Amino acid sequence: MTRRSVLVGALAVGAGAGAVVDRARPADPLPTLANGAGWRPRGSERAARAWLAAGRVPGEGVPDGLVAQALLDLHGLLQPNGAVLAGPARIWRYVWPRDASFVVVALAATGHVAQAWDTLRFLSQVQLPDGGFEARYLPDGSGPPDDRRRQSDGAGWVLWALDMARSASGARVVPVDLRPMRDRAASFIDHQTRGATTLPAASPDYWEVPERAVTLGTIAPMATGLGAAARMHAAEGSSSEAARWSRAAERLRGLVVGEFGPSYNRYGHSGGLDAATAMLLPPFADDAHPEATSACSRYSVEALRPAGGLAPGTGWRADGVSWTPETALVAYTAAATGRRDEARRWLGWLAAHRTAWGSVPEKVRPDRRAAGPAPLAWTAALVVLTAHELDRMA
Repeated sequence: MTRRSVLVGALAVGAGAGAVVDRARPADPLPTLANGAGWRPRGSERAARAWLAAGRVPGEGVPDGLVAQALLDLHGLLQPNGAVLAGPARIWRYVWPRDASFVVVALAATGHVAQAWDTLRFLSQVQLPDGGFEARYLPDGSGPPDDRRRQSDGAGWVLWALDMARSASGARVVPVDLRPMRDRAASFIDHQTRGATTLPAASPDYWEVPERAVTLGTIAPMATGLGAAARMHAAEGSSSEAARWSRAAERLRGLVVGEFGPSYNRYGHSGGLDAATAMLLPPFADDAHPEATSACSRYSVEALRPAGGLAPGTGWRADGVSWTPETALVAYTAAATGRRDEARRWLGWLAAHRTAWGSVPEKVRPDRRAAGPAPLAWTAALVVLTAHELDRMA
């Protein structure tokens, strides 16, 4: 596939599940908090604490209360049907497959396995016939809330979540009723990449902006997902399917190296560095390739914002706002690759910028004030997973 020019003056929504921006216009007024402390249903505190006690709270030595509050926030965002809201306010009260996949892994890692499977079953019910996913869904599972373009990375993230939940829960295999979702998602990636031999069509990714060129944030999760599919089939004793998807994952990883390395910019050789560099590292990849590690390290320096967190990428609008999911994503991969001090430093920054009610917000303004929804499911899940990795690697 030939590369096409990047769309610069596009109307966008979020970097993850975020607020409306237009990179072609002068910066809008700085964002503010989208909700207050009263976002949880009345009378839910006792049940939430009992739920927390039934699982594990990882993170020995992590700033006091950070991980426990993140888990409580995830509990508050979970719906009875397995849907998990991206956030408690307005335009965040939808289910993003990407965010939900990270929540699944966090739940499974902390002993809340039943809820992890419930969320995966919700995703299986909304999966499209071709194996892909919409950008986001109404929490009742009736479909997307609007005509926002589909996001191809969802299939990869769901495959990764299925495999991680299987492993963390102690289950040898994926539940039978979830295997059709797995197989459809893997086939979707295979079709999009013509057997893992070419880049997929351009798709919005976690930046939530229209794209004319394939991004690292789309292709990296696809490669991760195919590797996960291979491991799931291997665990079931299906050697032929395991070999098939293992070869496909290897081809796709090679394509990522060839098209995006060695710089690993957003569009390969342009667009600057972004948080998708972290998606090339463990636990999303089997090992930390030196060039990918270098790219992620450079991103975490070049995308630094005045309050101390990270922008979604070096090419993001210059408004000085830090985004917590991208910051926490770097913390997670730092923990998973043995860079414990770096992971703890990022967790310390997240802890220092919590709201008055203890939740980590989506954004932190240059004046260090919280903004956006608080909590944000993706950030909360990444806080839990970073703490879990710190314990695991101790």
